Amino acid sequence: MDKARKLLKNYFGYNSFREGQEKLIQTVIHGEDALGVMPTGGGKSVCYQIPALRFSHLTVVISPLISLMKDQVDEMKALGIEATYINSTLTMEEVQDRLQEIRSNHELKLLYLAPERLENQFIVRTLDERGISLIALDEAHCLSQWGHDFRPSYLHLPAMLSSLRSRPTLIALTATATPAVQKEICETLNIEHVVNTGFFRDNLRFHVIKGGDRDRYTLDFIKKRKDESGIIYTSTRKEAERLYRLLHKEGIEAGVYHGGMGATERQWQQEKFVHDRIQVMTATTAFGMGINKADVRYVIHYQLPKNMETYYQEAGRAGRDGELSDCILLYHPQDIRTQQYILDQSELSEARKTLEYDKLQKMISYAHTETCLATYLLNYFGDATTQPCGLCGPCTDTRETVDVTTETQMVLSCVKRMDERFGKAMVAQVLAGSANQRIKDLHFDELSTYGLLKEKNQKTITSFIDFLTAEGYLTLTGGTYPVLRLTEQAKAVLQGKKEVYRKETFPKSLDEDKTEEHPLFPELRALRKEIAQSENIAPYMVFSDRALKEMCTLEPQTEEEMLEVKGVGEHKLQTYGSIFLEKIQDYIQSSATYSDNKDSASTYSQ
Repeated sequence: MDKARKLLKNYFGYNSFREGQEKLIQTVIHGEDALGVMPTGGGKSVCYQIPALRFSHLTVVISPLISLMKDQVDEMKALGIEATYINSTLTMEEVQDRLQEIRSNHELKLLYLAPERLENQFIVRTLDERGISLIALDEAHCLSQWGHDFRPSYLHLPAMLSSLRSRPTLIALTATATPAVQKEICETLNIEHVVNTGFFRDNLRFHVIKGGDRDRYTLDFIKKRKDESGIIYTSTRKEAERLYRLLHKEGIEAGVYHGGMGATERQWQQEKFVHDRIQVMTATTAFGMGINKADVRYVIHYQLPKNMETYYQEAGRAGRDGELSDCILLYHPQDIRTQQYILDQSELSEARKTLEYDKLQKMISYAHTETCLATYLLNYFGDATTQPCGLCGPCTDTRETVDVTTETQMVLSCVKRMDERFGKAMVAQVLAGSANQRIKDLHFDELSTYGLLKEKNQKTITSFIDFLTAEGYLTLTGGTYPVLRLTEQAKAVLQGKKEVYRKETFPKSLDEDKTEEHPLFPELRALRKEIAQSENIAPYMVFSDRALKEMCTLEPQTEEEMLEVKGVGEHKLQTYGSIFLEKIQDYIQSSATYSDNKDSASTYSQ
């Protein structure tokens, strides 16, 4: 692995591998297939890029991220690594040119290929003749029919592998696969080695904001972050467009992205965002599966996503550079009806709809839990932990807790007396003492629990039922009309063996908790943007925010000292080192001059 570490330092500017990277790379270099499950921003791409530099033949990266491929290739070329791509954005003539390059350019190390191209026998044959050392299956969860982003074209990979004269090593990579999806990937591709580093990202702060004016909250938040990039996700195209217009009206540089726009317009909007020409993007879930922008400082979900996989993948686009970033869900109960309508109108099978309704309920429970949000997410993905993150809303919530054991017993008792055969709306109506005719027809107005919470409205009771479901006292059956059932925890509460506590009032708005910015940082960021614009590349391809902040801390004055900055490799040092060193030296000299003048003035005044 000494050679691999040297390549890591020379090309990527890091002295050591992150958790899981070394084991995956070692497995692949030894010719064994592997599945890597690592969080977004955990460095999955390095796990095939380093082997690609070691291997003599081509490394083929199968990826659905068509809109990202050009950026990935540009990023590799910025590091001095020969790479190209083939996808549907190219003309037939351009595809032929790329294939000729594959045949003739033996310095070419990486080919990014759309999964649909696996069915093209001419392309497969050309790759086979050139020789493939490694196939990297990116976003491997797309292979699973029960995953959140199934791509049927991924299922052509086993046939493609068996058609090659010499079978290459295979590495599959994903950031959002539940245990069931991981199992399906391994079974389909006959993979035995799995490296799972977990899903936890210690630089993300998760928050759920309930109720209130979502427009006002969003505008206030963005205006306080005017120098930072962010994404706002909506469930519908109409809402994405409305928010885009609202932001523009408020003088915020924004873009919009959804599936109803033309490909050229979408690409233009995306490039503006990646190249820092706009601050924020309002978008549907169509945006992001092609974004490699490392310095997204916040992701706001303006509406409830359809499931936890979608939420974590989209929220995970914040802070890919490892810097502290915020993931905020603005929750309103009406969002549930929006998602249910979308699901009802879909052409999914009844079995799949039942599964998706169950996933939606898990998402609703996330919005209502008062335990650590990061822990909830990790447990959903099979990463069992009870250790609070210390960063999220519930972990930093200083509000008083109140004993709600009595109210909980009322709700649980009502569910029990209704024979665990009804959903939360009906239970809430009974507890509120509703005069609904159906309640009378079912004689629920004769139950001892009828009207026990009549001082509260049905909306408040429903929210409390959602809280009890999130905390595990109630569970909902799957399907279009989920029914409330008691859990073992519920029985302990009814028997008086367990107490239930809840936060007293609604949480305050998210505190910024932002550290003071180093005065050199905006100067380096401006220089980076100037260079990026002149070379027509994204700013992060020059240096990441983390690298710039480390330059501010270390204040390197020589090339040797610059190489100590994480993210500065030999190639980038030769390309950009001198101009950044000059800027740092100017800052040091101006600071020293200011300090001397200040001391002189102080002495004179004495």
